[in-house]
Amino acid sequence: MTISKKPLSLSLERLVGIESRPKRKLGCLVVQHNDTRTMLTKFESKSARVKGLAFHPVRPWICASLHNGVIQLWDYRVGTVIDRFEEHDGPVRGVDFHLTEPLLVSGGDDYKIKVWDYKLRRCLFTLLGHLDYIRTVQFHPNAQQFPWILSASDDQTLRLWDFAKRTCLSVLTGHNHYVMCAAFHPTDDLIVSASLDQTVRVWDTTGLRKKQMGEPSGPSSGPSQAEAMALGGALQVSGGMGPEGDGRPKQAGGLNVQAELFGTNDVVVKYVLEGHDRGVNWACFHPTLPLLASAADDRQVKLWRMSETKAWEVDTLRGHANNVSSCLFHPKHELVVSNSEDRSIRVWDVNKRVGVQTFRREGDRFWILAAHKSQNLLAAGHDSGMIVFKLERERPASCYGPTPGMMYYVRGRELFLHDTSRSGAGAAGSTGVDVPITSLRRMGTQAQTDGIGSAPRFLSYNHHNPSEGNILVTSDVDGGSYELVTFSLTNASGTVTDGKRGNCMGPGVFLGRNRFAILDRQRQIVIKNLQNETTKRVAPPIPTVDGLLDGGASGRIILRAEDRAVLFEVQSRRVLGELSAPKIKSVVWSPDGSKVAILCKYGVVIADRQLEQLCSISDNVRIKSGCWDVSPTGGTASELFIYTTLHHVKYCLPSGDTGTIRTLDQPLYAMRAVKDQLFGLDREARTRVIQMDATEARFKLALAKKRYGKVMHMVKHSRLCGRAIVAYLQSKGFPEVALHFVREPKTRFRLALACGNIEAAMES
Repeated sequence: MTISKKPLSLSLERLVGIESRPKRKLGCLVVQHNDTRTMLTKFESKSARVKGLAFHPVRPWICASLHNGVIQLWDYRVGTVIDRFEEHDGPVRGVDFHLTEPLLVSGGDDYKIKVWDYKLRRCLFTLLGHLDYIRTVQFHPNAQQFPWILSASDDQTLRLWDFAKRTCLSVLTGHNHYVMCAAFHPTDDLIVSASLDQTVRVWDTTGLRKKQMGEPSGPSSGPSQAEAMALGGALQVSGGMGPEGDGRPKQAGGLNVQAELFGTNDVVVKYVLEGHDRGVNWACFHPTLPLLASAADDRQVKLWRMSETKAWEVDTLRGHANNVSSCLFHPKHELVVSNSEDRSIRVWDVNKRVGVQTFRREGDRFWILAAHKSQNLLAAGHDSGMIVFKLERERPASCYGPTPGMMYYVRGRELFLHDTSRSGAGAAGSTGVDVPITSLRRMGTQAQTDGIGSAPRFLSYNHHNPSEGNILVTSDVDGGSYELVTFSLTNASGTVTDGKRGNCMGPGVFLGRNRFAILDRQRQIVIKNLQNETTKRVAPPIPTVDGLLDGGASGRIILRAEDRAVLFEVQSRRVLGELSAPKIKSVVWSPDGSKVAILCKYGVVIADRQLEQLCSISDNVRIKSGCWDVSPTGGTASELFIYTTLHHVKYCLPSGDTGTIRTLDQPLYAMRAVKDQLFGLDREARTRVIQMDATEARFKLALAKKRYGKVMHMVKHSRLCGRAIVAYLQSKGFPEVALHFVREPKTRFRLALACGNIEAAMES
């Protein structure tokens, strides 16, 4: 790609910003591959071209800087714009969040770095000094100890700023073309930069760190704003205002003209990495290993390794068909993710150094990538907006065991039994013991790489077989595959039989003691015995079936087809029931088999065993999991359904009543609810138990079941109060019960009249 270099002299045009030249000539070659996969998209926005992205470290926010000069702050969980910042003149290419403070930094084509307080919703100050477009900005990873900002610019320099003092600490010179990006090392005193001069440079900031920690912070001295302008704008001036907002210019601290123009020796070049044939657009550090990745206009992603004394090229990842815009190491798996102007995002296995996934987008070139620091989330910016996505689902594969207190789940490649009836020293917040059953084999080429959806996705236990344990393990590998695992129920360390495998779509379902059903790729229902031999093929009553779900009884399955659930009896090939439910994910049968909860993407449908709908509720956020209450006393077993969203535990009754029980710090996949305890798995497949107060749900259930003795007992002894309960009782036609909650005279008078209690009305 040809780029016209800009003159290095300080011209009047540069000082006043009258430059409107095209920065890059864009290629148009697009190559189609057959390994393109569907992306697990969590959020998508439509906007002008996104050039910079940053995840908030804690909140579900992402900041996008746009080519039209706007900075957008999004809540990606609910898909709404929280705020907009519009003070930059021209494209904004870099943006970053402070780790602990409510601060945001941005850099743009107006040569300005702006620090914003997103709580106050305004720009706090502006850092001036760069002489050309600013490509990236970043807060120091330990910004509380080192209040530094790192910036990279087309003026061929990197700059380190102290945003607490609003001064420039150091100018890093050495590149002889635009510096496209710069980044701090997560833990070490290192900086990496990438430039169109075809090099990647690693800088050592040890000297600056020692200088900053060793020097007492005294009053700064330096040239005034007028002197800085007289020097041709070569000096940094912060904000235009003093820290007190008194209108006086804040002076730059301690950098003389020579240091501004030629850099200082506080930061030194440690390595210069040469190997790319074209300009390098991006470089990044591995979060823990001494590795680097770089992306360039030669359509290649390169891996580099560092030691204390040298750095060298490890390998080259080839596959992109145009300039590679950005790349990063996945924070949790040994993967590199890159995106390109060829309209694709590619995932590479670091260990095997091969491409393992490709995501394509029609018509939009990709420009930037970002990864969440603690969650399994990635984001990519393109010509018409951005996407927040995952490479794999984080829901651990799990299923109920033969008794209510047992559940099977997969952690990594191990199949475990968790038994809550047995005591043992488990993790904090968990009860019961984990018993390892077997190691699951990897199937297919994709399964050899962790982190890209190769883990088991569904488990199905054979409840029809009391003599031995049978589990069907299904995954999305190679278009869908299953494995049948057989083991002893009495001897956990006994012989495990596996090796019975095949291809399928979605989860498998056990139909009886010695047979199970899968959906093949021709969308036919295939019945197999426990030797994995096909005994029957059945054409489904609906040709668009895309998954099989548990039917709740022997010989029955629920067919998932588009937005419908169909209860189907395999032997007689009869449709027993049908209901409408959008985006069905899974089904959960009650312990007595009388009801089924159908979990959808944004709702729950409860039906009876013939699939006659009892109630339907919807939610604004995605439903994660659900389970039926199995408390032996209290009358809530098979009547109270508990479900979880990303941050809440909620309940649903067959009558249609719903409510929130408690909040969650981390997502929990519910498996079992007993009294005031909820058992489940977290995203790391660790068993957890949390306390919950379902008094409100039990109260409403007792009222619906007309158990008035229990209702009055709860009125007198439970902590039920508030206008919501009073309004609920009134709406259900129980003003006499509501009267027991109310002490306020006017409301008591109105309720007493409603239930005909003249004495109570006269007393009020």
